[in-house]
Amino acid sequence: MATGMQQEELISIDPANGSEVGRVRVTAVEELDAIVARGWQAFHRSGWKALLPHKRAAVLRAIADGLAAEKEFLARLQMRDNGKPLGECRGMVDSAVGTFLYYASVCETLETDVTPARGDYLSFTVLEPFGVVAAITPWNSPVMNDATKVAPALAAGNAVILKPSEDAPLLAPELLRIARAAGLPEDLLQVVQGRGAQVGAALVAHPGVRMISFTGGTQSGRSIGRVAGERLVPVALELGGKSPHVVFADADREHAVAAVVAGIFGSAGQSCVAGSRLFIEQSVYDEVLDQVLARARTLRVAAPDASGVEMGPLASFHHRERVAAFVERARAEGGRVRCGGQAPEGAEYASGAYYLPTVIDGLGPQALSCQEEAFGPVLVALPFRDEADLIEQANGTVFGLACGIWTENFKRAWRIGRALEAGSVWINTYKQSVTSTPFGGFKSSGIGREKGIDGLRLYAQVKSLYVGLHAQPLSVAK
Repeated sequence: MATGMQQEELISIDPANGSEVGRVRVTAVEELDAIVARGWQAFHRSGWKALLPHKRAAVLRAIADGLAAEKEFLARLQMRDNGKPLGECRGMVDSAVGTFLYYASVCETLETDVTPARGDYLSFTVLEPFGVVAAITPWNSPVMNDATKVAPALAAGNAVILKPSEDAPLLAPELLRIARAAGLPEDLLQVVQGRGAQVGAALVAHPGVRMISFTGGTQSGRSIGRVAGERLVPVALELGGKSPHVVFADADREHAVAAVVAGIFGSAGQSCVAGSRLFIEQSVYDEVLDQVLARARTLRVAAPDASGVEMGPLASFHHRERVAAFVERARAEGGRVRCGGQAPEGAEYASGAYYLPTVIDGLGPQALSCQEEAFGPVLVALPFRDEADLIEQANGTVFGLACGIWTENFKRAWRIGRALEAGSVWINTYKQSVTSTPFGGFKSSGIGREKGIDGLRLYAQVKSLYVGLHAQPLSVAK
């Protein structure tokens, strides 16, 4: 960047009270050439790719140790950066630690294939890194999402350029600092900052980036997919959802209602797998909905570090405006707002981006409010007559990320679980996730699978090798 040029900054605002948390310098698009070049230099010269797997794993474990040692600092920083309750932020640091430990283990134990030969040769496969990969993460769970991409990408031998969301920019630099202190070679992980439309788009289009991994909104994912298709580079997309949460008449009511409330109002609904469409069997619709409403109305909305907090503020003031506009549109479509539908009143909420848990019913399944993602604490409730009606309604969106099913009938759960178009199906539970199990979506909810062993393979290319064992020279004739 030219000397004297004013440097733009991103300002992190605490959504609980509107105060400034910190600032980071925006990466100029003109800097990307040098950043990508440094990534390639680190990839070629650091020896990381050729490092024996158990030695690469040792560095990943050291990163995990560094994250664990700073758990409270990182949790509180994320809490102020995006407003999530402190307990949830602590859990997300634990998840990040576990992710690095898991991929350290996968790194040193992953086996490739010796394939069945059909001639006088030995044939087998190895995994090769792409080189420089771009990892673009959202604002809702930065410490966890950064680890979900960076750990397997490094384990596979790549250099990584990490771009966090402009709305939660403070955690990525801390991961970089901890990784360097743990012994990761310089420039093998770099962080760029800025808005997706500028810095993110330029990073995706850069000819030196050989693979792209993105988590975020579906429209942005489609744009990235178009660029990746034109460039013919692999892309992994973990996108939005409008996940159905299904309650049959025979469900364990106490557990089902608790899970429905947790599934949409946990994280203030700012989760790609939030159970934002509640389907209730018609015969018990009113009583189940009344129980959900009773619980939603008593949720403790408070500052993220308050005692007993169940839902904090939304991640930013402009996002609260977006969620409020979604609710107003639902009203205009004929929806009945049964609870919430506004910011809470009171002095303790006046300076924060708070919004009440909101439940809407009275809409048909094709209403825009039942089709599009609010990404906030907004639940739409719909009745269903029978299994066929449920499957038609639940599958009737462009999304297919997750679903939940509550029934004591195992055969029914199996039928519905197989019939619903979703990458994750939870039966008599909801929103469970583990690093060892693949995660991703169907339809417009994404391409590819993160987590699990597939999560490392995502960042590697398969190479086939043949070793000749011929007793005689090869002949032109077959």
